[in-house]
Amino acid sequence: MKTHIHHVHLNVANAKDSLPFYEDLLKYLDYRIIDKGPKHIGASNGTTDLWVVQIEGNYKENPNQARGTGLNHIAFRVPRHQDVLDFDREFLKKWKITNLYNSPRIFPLYHKGYFSVYFEGPDRVELEVFYIPQYKDRLKKNKKIPQAQKLLS
Repeated sequence: MKTHIHHVHLNVANAKDSLPFYEDLLKYLDYRIIDKGPKHIGASNGTTDLWVVQIEGNYKENPNQARGTGLNHIAFRVPRHQDVLDFDREFLKKWKITNLYNSPRIFPLYHKGYFSVYFEGPDRVELEVFYIPQYKDRLKKNKKIPQAQKLLS
């Protein structure tokens, strides 16, 4: 199964301090801002997206929690819906890894038909393998991602 890293989600403690830095850095590195709000930015270079999001509440002091400061999750995109199911059956079950969020399932807030399995690695880093039907390059149309605020909350 061929895959690539589609997006990385980075949580920050203070959007006011962090977002201007990451926006400037990403623009310098030829990323395009594809979505922006008071507490988040999403950027893409056409291959890999980076989401920078301010964390909320008690998560600031828990770096091993997916909603804590630092890396939220790494997502690997696969070319077929069946690949997500095969991965779940062949890899996660072999390693006796418990799926998160009642996955694999469709997550319609992210994208129409977004089918994903979420899980944690040995150090509790959250990982994801997902499929998007009829995925289009976001840079070509320069559209904001639907319901990004819900996706990031």
